[in-house]
Amino acid sequence: MGLIKITDNSQVHMIYVLLDGIGDLPHPDLKGMTPLSYAKTPNLDRLARNGAIGEVISVGKGIAPQSDIAVFNMLGYKFANSEYVGRGVIESIGIGIDFKNGDLALRGNFSTVNDERVITDRRAGRKIEKEDAVAISRELEQKIRFSNPKASVAVSPTIGHRVIVRIRCDGETLSPDVSNTDPAYARIDGMGVAKAVGDYLKIEKSLPLNESAGAKLSATLINEFTDQSLAIMKNSEVNKRRAAQGKKLLNSILLRDAGNKFPDVSPINQLHGMKFSCIVDMPVEIGIANVLKMQTFSAGGLTDYEEKARVAAKAMETQNAIYVHIKGPDEFGHDGDAIGKMNNIEEIDKRFFGTLLGIIDTSKVSVVISGDHSTPCINKGHSDDPVPVLISGDSVKKDGTTRFTEDQAKKGSVGMLAGAEVIKTAISLIK
Repeated sequence: MGLIKITDNSQVHMIYVLLDGIGDLPHPDLKGMTPLSYAKTPNLDRLARNGAIGEVISVGKGIAPQSDIAVFNMLGYKFANSEYVGRGVIESIGIGIDFKNGDLALRGNFSTVNDERVITDRRAGRKIEKEDAVAISRELEQKIRFSNPKASVAVSPTIGHRVIVRIRCDGETLSPDVSNTDPAYARIDGMGVAKAVGDYLKIEKSLPLNESAGAKLSATLINEFTDQSLAIMKNSEVNKRRAAQGKKLLNSILLRDAGNKFPDVSPINQLHGMKFSCIVDMPVEIGIANVLKMQTFSAGGLTDYEEKARVAAKAMETQNAIYVHIKGPDEFGHDGDAIGKMNNIEEIDKRFFGTLLGIIDTSKVSVVISGDHSTPCINKGHSDDPVPVLISGDSVKKDGTTRFTEDQAKKGSVGMLAGAEVIKTAISLIK
């Protein structure tokens, strides 16, 4: 990417919070309101009154992005054409598996299918015991035999239903130009993009997207992995035990977002002219932090909101900016649980933003809040709907905003931004 260093921004102090999947659409369970607008959020309201609001389309119009490419954009990185390396590679970096250029890394979901390969649960119940995921992954590694004797596979479970599959073929360069077996996502210019799908989904065959030998070999190996893994998982002792316990079966892996090389991007401190750090939890976010050479701070588990607020505030003593990724809202969106999403927003408002406002001095530290994408509960998936963005601080010119909601975002003075413009815009308004 042709990125250059911009103006020195070392005098700006900013806590940048991305609420995963926060954007939504009106929902009948919330009297036709969104979870953000229905929720009681006194701390977000206080921040809104002390700032200016607008909207963001994180990746591009018509694109319902996955979190990886959305977060890169929201951190100031916009990839042109097919420059993006794919989520599989980013998550591989995040968990530190053995990956080298020419390998093929794919993001996977443990899922539940019936005998006709119809998907009955894309996430196999979501709450998956680590020991089951590890055991079945080791079984796949031991039993899969590719038609090409030089090919091998590594299966690395991460959190919940998530898994990374790395395919290697000694002496060959595998190609990312293949279609997904996960029917819910398309691959466009290296990005995973959510598709509009119904409830009836089947595992798809991976197809080469060009006539190259590398693409054809990659598609063949992916399909061999899928076919063999279905048979192995069906007969696994892990699934026999899960069936006896009434749990969802881990009997398939849906693959998407192939990549075959390490990314080449400018470090985030060079891009923004400031010390930029982060608090992240998920493998994809850890991978992004590693790629951008961003210092990471430990701040407890996914829902340790008070600790994340305390660590973020403390970081302002040594850093100019800290990016905090809060996962909660997205999962409720995927589950179609509007009330759960609303309750989670209220919890984040009280425990994270309430704690943060009790610590920071808003005359010295500004707070920028947005989301990586929308995950409307009525869709149960990511969408291309814009998300609100709030730049809050004593130095920011106020626009009369009173709440951080989708409706107020449409009327705010910040207007409509592209994701890659958010940090630059926020710095200019804070200055």
